[in-house]
Amino acid sequence: MTLATPTLDLERSLVMPGELLMCVDEVGRGALAGPVSVGMVAVDPFAEGVPEGIHDSKDLSPAARERLDPQVRAWVAAGAVGHASPAEIDAFGIVAALRLAGRRAWTSCVKELNASSRTVPLTVLLDGNLDWLSPVEPDLFAGPQPGDDEGLAQMVARVRTQVKGDRDCIGVGAASILAKVERDRIMLVLAQDFPHFGWDRNKGYGSAGHRAAIVEHGPGDHHRRSWKLL
Repeated sequence: MTLATPTLDLERSLVMPGELLMCVDEVGRGALAGPVSVGMVAVDPFAEGVPEGIHDSKDLSPAARERLDPQVRAWVAAGAVGHASPAEIDAFGIVAALRLAGRRAWTSCVKELNASSRTVPLTVLLDGNLDWLSPVEPDLFAGPQPGDDEGLAQMVARVRTQVKGDRDCIGVGAASILAKVERDRIMLVLAQDFPHFGWDRNKGYGSAGHRAAIVEHGPGDHHRRSWKLL
């Protein structure tokens, strides 16, 4: 299979030289078990040293992702992965859980940028066509938002969505690699305690073997109980 060649063209059109752009992608949205994870990287799209071989993480082998992960972290000005647990997905819904995971990643990136005296990006490039990342509009009758009790930073930036951003944009592809590597590692650890679900192979997605194991053993603590598991 010939992979599309991502570029930094879109990233460079969104910021001026010397400015940072935050690039974002998620993994695990459609899984039956495990967290949903949001990768986030602050990149200077005009900087040199771009790692070779960055693509949408789904199109890369596990070995290629593991090889690229430290290279991406060395290239970007900041990089982080935020997670929302299955319990949080059940409690808040997938969109709010994605936003929560994104706030966790954003807060980590802001801390890293502040520590190196770099300016926090004012523009975010988000994979897909739905802006699930921006803060919800204040509502007089709404209670606290997920993450408010953690002291998480609120994102103050304009969001540009891009369909197939993980395929076409190097920055978004880099974010997808960090998210995929970290989430896969989590699922490998969970698989040691729950080997019958095959999470070391299916990473929590709804494979035939995974669904058969749910029928036989019932859902576990790391399944999304509010979802249709069968």
